[in-house]
Amino acid sequence: MNYRLTLQYDGSRYDGWQRQGNTEKTIQGKIEETLTRLLGETVEIDGAGRTDAGVHALGQSANFHTDRKLDPEKLKAELNTYLPEDIGVVRVEEVPERFHSRLNALGKTYRYRVATGEGKNVFERKQIYPLNQPLDVEAMRLGAALLVGEKDFRGFSSMKKTKKSTVRRLESVKIRELPGEVEFDFTGNGFLYNMVRILTGTLLEIGMGKRELESIGKVFQKNDRNLAGFTAPARGLMLVEVFYPKNS
Repeated sequence: MNYRLTLQYDGSRYDGWQRQGNTEKTIQGKIEETLTRLLGETVEIDGAGRTDAGVHALGQSANFHTDRKLDPEKLKAELNTYLPEDIGVVRVEEVPERFHSRLNALGKTYRYRVATGEGKNVFERKQIYPLNQPLDVEAMRLGAALLVGEKDFRGFSSMKKTKKSTVRRLESVKIRELPGEVEFDFTGNGFLYNMVRILTGTLLEIGMGKRELESIGKVFQKNDRNLAGFTAPARGLMLVEVFYPKNS
């Protein structure tokens, strides 16, 4: 049997999603540990994306296999009882045997939140980047339009040299202006290491008047990380949703 979990978590106190040998503070590790204890068998889960340390999720997806027939609602209740309070299971569902959370994903949406007001956001301080200065939203929207499409995003990534393709399709970049806050939603078929945070930092520099729109084209031409903007802090980033084919 193959079961898919839809998860949300506050990544503030974790060293990222992926299980690691040098730390027990990972999202994957905590979920596997809890499932193993509940089912009485060793369980390994496959996640749709490896969120970094400090990054949050509203709609992460993961799946695992077991020989047992499980009651999805009962398992969801048990997981939410025994998982740490900053990790929650939104849904458990049986999926086809060959379903894989990462390999079957068509795309993802990430959201980045930036505080632009002068006040201090006490209760959401772990989920928003306190830039605390006004931004030229229209200029950032012009910059965002230059990012959309199928392009080589190597220059907007912190990844080291790789033989794998760094071409990705960014379907949309939506920028919303809220009271004391600006939200960036990035939807695409895949994202490179630190890509969303660097894209956000680049747009923020445009919004602060520290970068010209033309500089975006130069990053694509040279594929040079040094020509792009700063890497926005992890705390403002959240995986919102993972998209799959309807039949999966």
